[in-house]
Amino acid sequence: MKSTVESYNLGKLSVLTLNGGEEFAKKVDYYLKKFNEDAELDTFLIESNATRFGTGEAKATINESVRSHDIYIIADVFNYGVRYKMYGQDVPMSPDDHFQDLKRLISAIGGKAKRLTVIMPMLYEGRQHKRTSRESLDCAMALTELANMGVQNIITFDAHDARVQSAIPLSGFENIQPTYQMIKACLRYDKDIILDKENTMIVSPDEGAMSRCMYYSSVLGMNLGTFYKRRDYSRVVNGKNPIVAHEFLGTDLEGKNIIVVDDMIASGDSMIDVSKELKKRKANKVVIFSTFGLFTEGFDKFDKAYEEGLIDAVFTTNLVYDRPGLLEKPWYKQVDMTKYIALIISELNAERSISTLLNPIGRIEKVLNKYKNEA
Repeated sequence: MKSTVESYNLGKLSVLTLNGGEEFAKKVDYYLKKFNEDAELDTFLIESNATRFGTGEAKATINESVRSHDIYIIADVFNYGVRYKMYGQDVPMSPDDHFQDLKRLISAIGGKAKRLTVIMPMLYEGRQHKRTSRESLDCAMALTELANMGVQNIITFDAHDARVQSAIPLSGFENIQPTYQMIKACLRYDKDIILDKENTMIVSPDEGAMSRCMYYSSVLGMNLGTFYKRRDYSRVVNGKNPIVAHEFLGTDLEGKNIIVVDDMIASGDSMIDVSKELKKRKANKVVIFSTFGLFTEGFDKFDKAYEEGLIDAVFTTNLVYDRPGLLEKPWYKQVDMTKYIALIISELNAERSISTLLNPIGRIEKVLNKYKNEA
């Protein structure tokens, strides 16, 4: 078996990150070194930076050679914790700013890498993936730009709609679900909530989340229910049509533990509304699985929901920037994805299949059997 750093076809493994992703990248690097203890390298990380002029213009610099390297760029484009000075003002980085810096970093590589892979956990403009009127197609345009710049593979997690990959049919595109990691983390929190299939149910907050909920329902042997949103399409509030009501389709919820699964928590309004509807139907525990916890309007509504008994726990990954104070919340449980990403990088660099990583049914069954035997 080839060592990761001896994959001669693809070159030396190197990892770069956008500004703000340094701590996450260091954790990935830690696991890469554990997977490749014979590599005798201090780090797989390549030092780079994107600096800003006083006008807000920028440039990217890579501080060592990357010729013939197999490069993986970790790009959290939703890290608004990074700031820069523009005309003396302190400006938080927007997704647009980060995406431009990603392209600058690719430009600085200058086509010298043997292979270039972008790991973008939350897909840039992923919610603007289709056209319903005379609208821009931002996600498709972004993917096309990256492919045209020489990016061979794009790895993302829980894409809002993975069909957007049709924009780059000749490039690699992997959409990965953190199902195994979520289940494992929840079992540590409360193993009975999943193993007691007679009293636990998977619920989709809307029709858009049904596919991921169907997967959870299948691998866990749980019943499935769903809400669908009735919206007022005559108005637009904060960029979206407001929800008029949540209607539920499914069996009786009374006394059931509920796992609500969705791709992201933005403002949190929809998730809190769903939790209220579940409690109205006399549900017992309400646990939320969401790949990305953005909390764009802060934590107050979740604090209140927790105090009122509407929610018991919220699980999100560390794939995007943590809003300050999130880790201290009593209702919050973080799911670490750095080891998983390091494993994907290691396998790809060694030219091995990642099909078992993309479809973790075997590992899910193993961890479920372990907890059943310990119960």
